[in-house]
Amino acid sequence: MTLDPYTAVGLIPEITEIRHRDDITTNLEHLHQLARTTVAMGGLDLPVKLLVLPEGSLQGFTDEIHDLDHATYARTCAIDIPGPETDELGSWAREFGVHIMAQAKARHPEFPDRYFNVGFVIDPAGEVILRHHKLTPLPPIEHSVSPHDVLDQWTELYGRTLDAFWPVADTPIGRLGVMMANEASYPENARGLALNGCEIAYRTSFPLPGVASGAFEIQNRGRALDNTMYVLAPNPAVYNGSDGQRVDFFGGQSMIVNHLGHIVGRLTHGGVATFVTATIDLAALRRQRTASAWTNWTKDLRTELYRLQYDQPIYPSNLYAYRAPFHHAQYRQQVTEPQIELMRTRGTWR
Repeated sequence: MTLDPYTAVGLIPEITEIRHRDDITTNLEHLHQLARTTVAMGGLDLPVKLLVLPEGSLQGFTDEIHDLDHATYARTCAIDIPGPETDELGSWAREFGVHIMAQAKARHPEFPDRYFNVGFVIDPAGEVILRHHKLTPLPPIEHSVSPHDVLDQWTELYGRTLDAFWPVADTPIGRLGVMMANEASYPENARGLALNGCEIAYRTSFPLPGVASGAFEIQNRGRALDNTMYVLAPNPAVYNGSDGQRVDFFGGQSMIVNHLGHIVGRLTHGGVATFVTATIDLAALRRQRTASAWTNWTKDLRTELYRLQYDQPIYPSNLYAYRAPFHHAQYRQQVTEPQIELMRTRGTWR
């Protein structure tokens, strides 16, 4: 394994909302053109070895924006991993000699008529080497199933280990993991990756108003600093809706944060297809983790104490073990409002 610094490129693509799986071709064509340019331009100083596609790049967010029926979306729009779409991305990995980190709404053979939000890694040989199933979808609107929503069946399939929930791919360019979008709003997801050895985490995409409020940057820098790891956070450009609207839902602020919490690559504007780059210095990260007496925080976790915070369950597990995910209004009535009341009843909130 070489520890020479290299360039990571985060694409900032336009997204065209899909209504059927075949529509993904439009996004793939745009992404390939953008990737070809960014690998050439981004590699002018150091070679590009990692290419990052934001969440939504392939399919958009049709299911969330339009509150679609879950099973129908699973049958008509969700993909299989591996499948034709990841095969196409694999051909790019071979063409450019890079690892690719990306995301898609994807099916699972053990859960008929269901789909998960899956972050994945493809190696330079074109093979899918990691699949992470999003643990914390954006609660009010995202219809994806989480492993926690089918927890009993998930643990029967994969066990109750870090690899079952926070898998990490050990590659020649570092240990890669995924905490996409809303997952990084919860420090525990970043910590799960870090405790499983992650050095470079995929965290994308994040919408307005969370970007304009500064939450996106605070979370990116905090998760990187707390866990001594890189956080890759390119945000998409314009969103082309199937109803003809053309909107920037994301607000720019694409960034790559290093293991010290410093932003080492940034593009502030949104709405225009482009890219963000930064140097990944794996040797410096590993030196920080193994030489520091203080700021390699994970070594000092007092885990026996922290377990007390999680003795009582909060968010209900197995929520969708026997039914499809709720529509938006149902979710608020059946989950959000009871959860707020739970916190009041326990005396956590007044």
